[in-house]
Amino acid sequence: MTNKHNYCVILAGGKGKRLWPCSRVDMPKQFLDFFGTGRTQLQQTYDRFAELADIDHIFVCTHEIYRDEVSRQLPDLPQENILAEPVNRNTAPSVAWACYRIKHLCPEARIVIGPSDQAVFNPEAFRHDMEAALNFVGTHDCLLTMGVRPTRPEPGYGYIQIGENTDGENVYRVKSFSEKPERDFARIFMESGEFYWNTGMFLANAQTLADSLKHIFPIVYEHVDNCNLHLGADQEHQYVKENFPQYPNLSMDYGVLEKSDNVYVMCCDFGWADLGTWHSIYEAFAKGENDNVVLDSKVKMEDCHNCIVKLPKGKLGVFNGLDGFIIAEHDNVLMVVKKEDSSALVRKFVNEVQMKWGDEYM
Repeated sequence: MTNKHNYCVILAGGKGKRLWPCSRVDMPKQFLDFFGTGRTQLQQTYDRFAELADIDHIFVCTHEIYRDEVSRQLPDLPQENILAEPVNRNTAPSVAWACYRIKHLCPEARIVIGPSDQAVFNPEAFRHDMEAALNFVGTHDCLLTMGVRPTRPEPGYGYIQIGENTDGENVYRVKSFSEKPERDFARIFMESGEFYWNTGMFLANAQTLADSLKHIFPIVYEHVDNCNLHLGADQEHQYVKENFPQYPNLSMDYGVLEKSDNVYVMCCDFGWADLGTWHSIYEAFAKGENDNVVLDSKVKMEDCHNCIVKLPKGKLGVFNGLDGFIIAEHDNVLMVVKKEDSSALVRKFVNEVQMKWGDEYM
């Protein structure tokens, strides 16, 4: 039985451009069964959180154009728990809305917030660590991030430097945050033993999270921070519709966590990967022959090494002599690019294609 004070927030409003062309604006990565498991990334995140909280204590923050898709993929989720934003404003305003709603439902809530595009390879360890983390924030007025020991010098992830230990198991004060360092610095971080990957998941009790948001980001809570004056559902949505576009485009990491002095990190070992880029997926998943990663695709590969391939159902790919390439096809786009620094390359091509040929290929 889950704790009645546990609440979960899933962030699922991104457009997933870094996994173009398979991730598109009308159906971004969080709504795809990218790996042929039978469950989309959103559904897998929901499944993990459903082990921690009652279904009516789970909220999904998304863009209003994806409301129907969230509802279709998560039919058991109450409609009022889909927080559909009129515009994209990064994660801080999304979290503020979710915190506002949850705080009025349960002032003693312990809240975990996480992205919808991550892989967890040890679900039992994940549940154990999350339950310990929820218990910690239930008794400590702090923001708690979840860190994972790095297994490689990955420049595409954020890093957290641990400080002194606390009274919590594997919980340390955060000494510093570093966002996507150069590979040489990432190697130094990994070898030091002081740095952990930033999973982007964090926890807090409702009061502490609300206070942090009001202190760091007061515009989000302007007019709605009075606990004794909660807007009804219709009024709340009308307020969001009118005010959300005015909020700055600010992330929780930069806007809140890095500017707060009561931030801690729990060092975890549940097997984690960010599935936001082709490179990170390649690094996270088991390699086949010649260190190739084939994602739910039918291929014939000869003299190919260190490649990642994702093709549509019903298509056969035949490749020879490729080393270190991304080969991805979806609908009206085939992309073949070097895997190294794929995030910057894909972003470059997305922008150039959109400027030259318009939204048809987005």
